[in-house]
Amino acid sequence: MNLVTSVISEPSVDSEEAIARDIAAVGKLSIVPRLLKLLCDNTGMGYAAIARVTDETWTACAVEDRIQFGLGPGGQLDLKTTLCYESRQIRRPIAFDHASEDPTFRDHHTPRIYKLESYISVPIIRPDGSYFGNLCAIDPNPAQVSDVRTVNMFTALADMIALQLSIDEAYEAAHQEVAEQRATAGLREQFIAVLGHDLRNPLAAIATTAELLARRPQPQDQKLAERLRSSTRRMSGLIDNLMDFARARLGSGIGVEIRSAVDLTAALSAVVDEARAAHPQMVIQDHIRVDAPVACDPPRIQQLLSNLLGNACHHGDAEQPVLVSALTDHGTLEISVRNRGGGIPPEDLQKIFQPYWRPATSKPGGGLGLGLYICSEIVKAHGGELVATSTVEGGTCFTARLPISR
Repeated sequence: MNLVTSVISEPSVDSEEAIARDIAAVGKLSIVPRLLKLLCDNTGMGYAAIARVTDETWTACAVEDRIQFGLGPGGQLDLKTTLCYESRQIRRPIAFDHASEDPTFRDHHTPRIYKLESYISVPIIRPDGSYFGNLCAIDPNPAQVSDVRTVNMFTALADMIALQLSIDEAYEAAHQEVAEQRATAGLREQFIAVLGHDLRNPLAAIATTAELLARRPQPQDQKLAERLRSSTRRMSGLIDNLMDFARARLGSGIGVEIRSAVDLTAALSAVVDEARAAHPQMVIQDHIRVDAPVACDPPRIQQLLSNLLGNACHHGDAEQPVLVSALTDHGTLEISVRNRGGGIPPEDLQKIFQPYWRPATSKPGGGLGLGLYICSEIVKAHGGELVATSTVEGGTCFTARLPISR
């Protein structure tokens, strides 16, 4: 049964281009289908959706439909027939378990129009405070969705969606500006403004949600928890790179705290283990033996190796191993990461350490083009050099050479 035939809205005044862009932005989030399925599984609701809600329109961007509600991505409803309209006005969740018995909603037009008994809608608000839409679920039968635990789960996932949309939008904006060769100062101010909204608070909520899911015995929850962890790691890395970039450009380079590191072998080996966990499809072989104390900032050296490894795993051939080496010799610490792939054209080798630069052939879902720039700044702050070589036959190798004493 199609429940929405009689209430599909007339064409909206919002531009079709803007609506299509919003639907595409949600569609790029690979975790969304799994997330909507999880919400239906855990609540018993038959229809879950991410909706773009403006002052005048309600548009479905992604759906999980188990009750033949009849509204897919791109479908629109008359905004004022929805409770998302009211949720947007008050910027708070709305939820009820049994409309016909609820004193507030038993006479409300929305459950009557759509023949609903249970309903939940939570705002999706970007870190900058702008309203994207709602994460919502409905069902013609009663269901327990108004309890604090369920509302908090919806809220945490709505925050995750808002954060990921903001990061993706920031990347697209930066990429477009770089392509148009706009001023670096303007880009820096834009990203500092994004960071000024304290993206780490919603990121912490997402990480907490992932840990709660990981404790559940269901395999599907375990998989979703790992996806959330992976997204959290990626978002945290993006934020770290942006903050390092801002510090480097506004100050005199990336700050380091030099001390004598006597167990750099263990620190670098831990980074390799983290990379193996984050990229299970790749084989990473390491030869790490740092025999002498090194005057360095250990967390920054770990960051250097982590960025190089992430770059190698993202661009390398999954059928070939990534090779990691860290050795001390003749007063120098040499760290190298090699991967097999198509090679980097000579003209691109001159650009790879520039901020925001990414090759035209770069895979979707990569970073902001700051990782190698941050690596070069870390090496520079240690008085060393970072070089790259690349051939089709030999693969691509990044080598950092740092003095072990200062």
